[in-house]
Amino acid sequence: MIVFDLGCDNDHRFEGWFASSEDFERQQLEKKLSCPLCGSTQINRLVTAARLNTGRAEAPAREQPEAVADAAQYANFDAARMLKLISHIVENTEDVGKAFPEEARKIHYRESPERHIRGTASAQEVDALRDEGIDIVALPVPAHLANKPH
Repeated sequence: MIVFDLGCDNDHRFEGWFASSEDFERQQLEKKLSCPLCGSTQINRLVTAARLNTGRAEAPAREQPEAVADAAQYANFDAARMLKLISHIVENTEDVGKAFPEEARKIHYRESPERHIRGTASAQEVDALRDEGIDIVALPVPAHLANKPH
């Protein structure tokens, strides 16, 4: 596995794990990569500092200082906590799929009963919803959870 620092056209930074550099390039060309914060598919590799092998072995993660362990966390959540949070959200929301923008508006304007929903929306649809004062959150939902029914 190879880890790349990635960024989207909205200046969000995140990591991506790939089998190879070619795997990253293929997924990028096929628009299979998206920002976990905003959903943008305009993803690029970011320049990162080279890592030098000084011959000293690094301490295992459990022995590293807390500050180093915290740096490996995403949005103050480690991967296990993030997955648990996303699983909880998936289990407690209704999947409305591509109808998300329409359903969010209906709920916001009280044309539909209030309920917790999830679904997909383009970056433009997200911007439009936010412009209307509709609070939404973009989350990176793993494929194995994405189509899980309510």
